[in-house]
Amino acid sequence: MVERTGTILDEILAKKRQEVDARKARVAMDLIELKLRRTPPPRDFLTALRRGVGEPVRVIAELKRASPVKGVFVPDYNPEQIAGEFARGGAAAISVLTDESFFLGSLTHLPIARRGLDAVGSAIPLLRKDFIIDPYQVAEARAWGADACLLIVAALDDAMLATLHATILDYGMTALVEVNNAAELARAVAVGAALIGVNQRDLRNFSVNTDLAADLAAQMPRSTIRAALSGIKSADDMWRLADAGFDAALVGEAVISAADRTAAVRALAEGGFSRDRR
Repeated sequence: MVERTGTILDEILAKKRQEVDARKARVAMDLIELKLRRTPPPRDFLTALRRGVGEPVRVIAELKRASPVKGVFVPDYNPEQIAGEFARGGAAAISVLTDESFFLGSLTHLPIARRGLDAVGSAIPLLRKDFIIDPYQVAEARAWGADACLLIVAALDDAMLATLHATILDYGMTALVEVNNAAELARAVAVGAALIGVNQRDLRNFSVNTDLAADLAAQMPRSTIRAALSGIKSADDMWRLADAGFDAALVGEAVISAADRTAAVRALAEGGFSRDRR
């Protein structure tokens, strides 16, 4: 079950349900389980993002070919090459957008990204960023090499949010639970989310509120690892998140569209200190 939001998310989720049902018909769960037996253990996504005292906000750099709002970012999209560029810039983790219909991604981009990381000697973890609505998607994410999965609170009722969160943990992965307001934050806390991401983009009109992350941070349990999503473009954005107590920032357009992606990630990674370090 998913919640209706009155936004483009409803259209995306309806299409996602069709896609998942079709994949289930093509690839049975027992085949996924066979692949899982040959998959190396997941990397520790939480530890990769946890920010120590005096350390900068971690960068989760996103492999993102396109968006339904801004179209194609990278016509000659090469996830293997770009993942290596991100890692050389100091990314703490890589987010891989795998939605096909709206973001032109693919589940296969997970192992392709891992190959690019291996090529530069990097073992940083991978997040599957998609519209997860079914435990089947969690199993295939792990089988294709994801170390973490995104859960969007706005897309799920309480029962499915709890089921998917537990399934992710059962596979040894990390759940990045995305919220956009105080009510969703309360639901994420109730399910026991250890990693909460504040999406600063409003799905109703796609506007970005760069104060939202700081506003919601004050309502999070102290033990929560905090990530900010959307609207992060500069070192100034990073230090504002540092001052608000965030551990990580997921950055997509600002790094995927950069002429020098390695330098773009490095500038963000080196800019994520709190105000007293600047």
